[in-house]
This record gives sequence, structure tokens and C-alpha cells, in this order.
Amino acid sequence: MAGARKTADLGSLPEWNLADLYPAMDSREVKDDMARAEREARAFEEAWKGRLADEAAKGSEGRLGEAVRAYEGLDELFGRIGSYAGLVYASDTSDPKRAKFYGDVQEKLTDASTHLLFFTLELNKIDDALIDTALEQDALFSHYHPWVLDIRKDKPHQLEDRIEQLFHESSMVGRGAWNRLFDETMTSLRFTVDGEELTLEPTLNLLQDADGEKRRKASEALSATLGEHIRLFTLVTNTLAKDKEISDRWRSFADVADSRHLANRVEREVVDALAAAVHEAFPRLSHRYYAMKAKWLGMDALNHWDRNAPLPEAPQTVIGWDEARETVLSAYRSFAPEMAEIAGRFFERNWIDAPVRPGKAPGAFAHPTVPSVHPYVLLNYMGKPRDVMTLAHELGHGVHQVLAGEQGALMSATPLTLAETASVFGEMLTFRSLIDRTTDRRERKAMLAQKVEDMINTVVRQIAFYEFERKVHTERRKGELTSDRLGELWLEVQAESLGPAVKLREGYETFWAYIPHFIHSPFYVYAYAFGDCLVNSLFAVYSQAEKGFQEKYFELLKAGGTKHHSELLAPFGLDASDPAFWGKGLAVIEGLIDELQELDEG
Repeated sequence: MAGARKTADLGSLPEWNLADLYPAMDSREVKDDMARAEREARAFEEAWKGRLADEAAKGSEGRLGEAVRAYEGLDELFGRIGSYAGLVYASDTSDPKRAKFYGDVQEKLTDASTHLLFFTLELNKIDDALIDTALEQDALFSHYHPWVLDIRKDKPHQLEDRIEQLFHESSMVGRGAWNRLFDETMTSLRFTVDGEELTLEPTLNLLQDADGEKRRKASEALSATLGEHIRLFTLVTNTLAKDKEISDRWRSFADVADSRHLANRVEREVVDALAAAVHEAFPRLSHRYYAMKAKWLGMDALNHWDRNAPLPEAPQTVIGWDEARETVLSAYRSFAPEMAEIAGRFFERNWIDAPVRPGKAPGAFAHPTVPSVHPYVLLNYMGKPRDVMTLAHELGHGVHQVLAGEQGALMSATPLTLAETASVFGEMLTFRSLIDRTTDRRERKAMLAQKVEDMINTVVRQIAFYEFERKVHTERRKGELTSDRLGELWLEVQAESLGPAVKLREGYETFWAYIPHFIHSPFYVYAYAFGDCLVNSLFAVYSQAEKGFQEKYFELLKAGGTKHHSELLAPFGLDASDPAFWGKGLAVIEGLIDELQELDEG
């Protein structure tokens, strides 16, 4: 599982080395740790169940901190095993051995973790006054203060212990099974373009091809194959939406997205303000830009498959892996040498899996694994300029995860709204580094256009996704949605967000079906828009800062999940609860479109 793959024009693409987690699926280490996880989880339950309130009452003599530290150790162990199984599976979801290994590990971890369920539930039953006293008097427990306060936010929505256990155990044959069905179906699909059968990632990549006919054929291939399987994707979507509705109802969440807001530790009003600001800006951003792009391409209006077409000015050369690596690392280095050093480890130590392979999970991600090891990055690198930006994005996540790992297993995870900060910031550093050294007018226009498109995809498109999900989950409460109805809702939000300069041709009504976030993480998508607008504001502060910005930025990343977004942004003079905050972020995108128009007219 380690090494490199030589690809024409791209150079030697790295394949990740998972041995830092475990030597192999059938290794003794995996078997031993699986047995240890079960054994120690049972022992933990025997040692602590029913005793936490008594320990809290003992104050400085109590052992509540000791219990949390033991729980954190188990969280680390479970996380290590689960991360390894997930990464092995992502490497080739079509391999039956890997799929079985992943399924077996998930099942065993779910069974073993039932012995840990009591812990946070019982902690949350302890009276606030006792918890406050323990936090003051038990030094070890006080170390976990942010985590304790964080889990107590879940208190109004937690259920009786046996019901929580039922939800937990049934997830394997419920939500987890439907997620796996989606993944394995998606990676098995083939899309026929000019007689060649392609997987999803290369087919989507053709939508960025300079040849309009190739883009059209790729779009039609996507429509045809997704259409053939649309009943399955409709069933998966309906089932998971109903599963979420049941959970939300039992846990007393009022709004369809409230559980995600709680998980993100962000107020509904903040997200509503973001969504409203972006929606109101559709005409100034996407509508305006796509009208300009249609003119540049000599068209009255873009077809939906032309949305990400390169401009005539865009260089068509393939960007090799070595060039991509140096582009990103040099941009990181110019901001802070420490940032480049951390990102460099991913290349030097085979923490990246870059080649496109049949069966490999599509898209890209950075998986934090556990603090005692390190993150891993998955890409499907094909040498496009956007692939370089994806590399910068995922390495930003990786740097963030390395730095936040100092907080330990329980407090290193960052809410999704802030998890996109370092990734989008890494993209912006890379973009600014490239454009600052570009003197050719046509090349500058092409780069600006691509950046605007990326920002529209991150902000406008993701908020449109969020609105689509809201419509689907709201309507699902009244009954199942047909494939046709899902297509209608999809076309409705896409037409509104993209504007009149983009024509949604026949077949586009199925394109909702391939987006994994709808399946794996309902309402995840607004985090991208949150992160992009936040970073735009953050970058404006950086551009004007004389000194000290880097230190504050690293402190933000190192905090992990220990601070609320208001605390983390305060040192930069930013406040996400202020509706005007989102306007500032969106103004950055509008300013780039203004610059494009000036280049066009000049």
C-alpha cells in the first residue's frame, strides 16, 4: 500500500503508506488491537458505570479526570482501527476483501463501543454545580474543560440509555449500510464516452475539457448512467432522510438542519444569515459571472456542461506532480516556513495517495486518523489547474489536523464550519502566489476566472446544495419523494443560483445523485461557504497586517475543538454573528469579478 505510480505526463504519483497505522489487513497487530478494544471497553464499563456522580462529588479527591483520560485512550484506539479500515476501503471500494474487512471492523467497533455509550450520557446527568466543582478542584478533569462543556450542549437532545444503545447498534444495519451501498454503487458505475468506459472522477474531469463536444458527451454519459440507477439513489435518499427525521424527532430538534448546527457548534441564526447573504448575492456573483463567461466563449448562454469549461486564454498544459508540489509548498513557505515544513511531510513520508484507480473513492479528502499517528490525504490527481488547488486545499486540512492533534483525541476535532478555514486559506495562498508573479494579461484573466469559478462553486453552489437539502428533508416529512420530484427540486435551486446565462439541458435533473455529502453528512455543505467567506475576511486582515498575523493564525489552528468560533475570530477583529461579516466575504468575490470585467474591457 505504499510507493508511487508512474503516469504519462504527470510524473511519479505517490501512493500512501498505511503502515504507520497497521502493517496489513490480516496482521497480528490488527487482530490484537481489535481484541484489546473489546476487552478494555468492557473493563472501562465495569470500572466506571454508575460511579461518575460520586466521583464528581469528591472534588479534589475524585477520579473523574482519570476516567476521562481512560475514555480518551479508548477513543484513540478505536479511532486508529477505524481509520485504517476506512482508508484501506477507500483505496479500492470494489475489492470484496477490503469491503469485508471494512464491514467487519465497523461491526466489531460498533459492538465494542456499546460499552462506552454510558460515559457521556452519565456525565451529562450530573448536576451542573457538581460538574463546576469538579472542574475547579480536579486538575486532570479541568484539562478536559472544553470537551466537558462541549458534550453538555448535547444534553437537551440525549435519550434514555437503552434507546441510545438501540440507535447506536442499529446504525450498522441502518444509516451505515445505506452509506456503504451508495459508495459501492457509485464506484462500480461506468460512464461511456466515445466508446470508452470511465469511472466517475475522469468523467467529471471531462466537464473541464477545452473541447465542447467532449464536455457534452461527458454530461450525457453522466445523465445516462445516473438515470439508469436513479431509482436506487432515490431509495437511498428517501431512506436516509427518513432515518434522520426519526432521529431528529426523538431528539427534539425543531429544524431539519439543527442537529448539524449543534454538531458544528454554530447558531442557526448565523447559518441563516450566511445563506440569506449568499442567496441575495446570486445576481451579483454567479448570474453576472456566467453571463460574462458565455460572451467570452461566444455563446448566447452556457449549457450546464460548459459551466467549468476553461477559457480560450487558459493554458492547456498538464501540470506534473513535481510542479504541483513545488507550487503549493512555495506558497505555504512564503506565508510561514513551519507551514511548508508540515505540508512537506505528506510528500516525504507517503501520506498522500494521488493516482486515479478503478474502485478508488472519488473526490478528495484529508483524514485526520488519530493524534498519535498523522493525517492522510486522498486525491484523484489528473494534472488540471483545479487539481493543484485541490492539493493546496487538502494539505491545508492536513496542516490543521497535525497542529490540532496537540489537543488529544477528544479535543482535536474541529467543527466543520472552522475545519474548512485552513484548507480554503491554503488555496488562497497558492492562488495569490501564482497570480502575483503573472504579468501576461491573458494568463491573468484565465487565472482570475478560474479562481472566481472555484469561489462560486464553494459559496454559491454549496448554498444551493444546502437549499436543495432543506427542501428535500422538509418535504420528506410528508412522505417519499419520487425521482422526478427530486429532479424538480434540484433544477429549481440550480436555475435560481446559476441564473439565466446557464441553460440546464435534459439529463441534468439526475446530477444530484452523485454528490456524496447528501448521503454521508446531511447539511455538511454550508461549511464550505462558511469557510470561504471566513477566509476571505481573514485574508483581508492578513493583507493589511504588519506583523503577528501568522502567530495568531497558528494559534487558531492549534486550538482544534477547544474554542467557539467567536473566541477564535476575536483576535482578528472578526465576528461571524454580525450579518455584515458575510457581506465582507462576498465582496471579495465581487471584487475579483470587477477586476475580470476591467481586464475584459481594457
